[in-house]
Amino acid sequence: MDHIKVYHIDAFSKLPDRGNPAGVVLDGETLTEEQMRKVAEKVGFNETAFVCPSAQADLKIRFFTPGHEMNVCGHATMAAVYALQTKGWLGDRKEITIETKAGVLPIRIDIDEEVCITMRQAAPQFQAFSGSVEALAHAMGIEETDIETKLPILYGSTGIWTLLVPIKTLAAFTRMKPKNERFPSVLKDMPRASVHPFCLETYDANAHMHARHFSSPFSGTVEDPVTGTASGVMGAYYARYLNRMGDQDTLQLVIEQGQEIGRDGRVRVTVTNGDIVEITGHAVYVADMEIDL
Repeated sequence: MDHIKVYHIDAFSKLPDRGNPAGVVLDGETLTEEQMRKVAEKVGFNETAFVCPSAQADLKIRFFTPGHEMNVCGHATMAAVYALQTKGWLGDRKEITIETKAGVLPIRIDIDEEVCITMRQAAPQFQAFSGSVEALAHAMGIEETDIETKLPILYGSTGIWTLLVPIKTLAAFTRMKPKNERFPSVLKDMPRASVHPFCLETYDANAHMHARHFSSPFSGTVEDPVTGTASGVMGAYYARYLNRMGDQDTLQLVIEQGQEIGRDGRVRVTVTNGDIVEITGHAVYVADMEIDL
């Protein structure tokens, strides 16, 4: 029986048991694809990252939910880079590149008193939602009247597709009870996409947007506590559809997520010229885990 060491890292938080938990395996090249998925299933987090050698970047990271592989994952990237840096694998390097199935992405590491990681994401893309708004609302456990009709409901991606759903009030988020099994029939254009409701009302006066993130039923999970890729495309949405760039070349946002489920994370999003998206966050070590295969 093989024993696989997995580091439990919480991303988008400086405190353990906040932010978004990820598993990190630093010697991923020793595992087959199916073994990676089995490790992710046994770990049970929304994503586990597997660090591997790369021929086209400094390293490759593969990302698995308990159900399948993902092209990229923001919080698991933060967790993996944090683990690599704190375990001494990166030396004093401040910039690296990572190969993902969403492309080669640059990473910047700033170390003052704490490790702070910035990840460039793929260029944002948007696509119209053509499904039933009423059915979408009910799949999230709320009413159609909770959805903000002054803003568009759009599929968005900076590497992974999610449905961005504007919500009128913060109060609606505490009533949400997702019925994830309904998502594929509602999201007819992209049945494997996740659902990402957001609003401009926040718990934290220093935050610009609040969100939750409900997983595709194919992923084997229900809710992602604090979501890096969705926060990135949400920042691009903010710049483009809320017309908040003005004369600025760069927009900087703080996005909060996870409060309804006790995780309370923060993602800093920078949007430059409308289509260069970076996410920045902290991470914290929680525990070593041993997984038997």
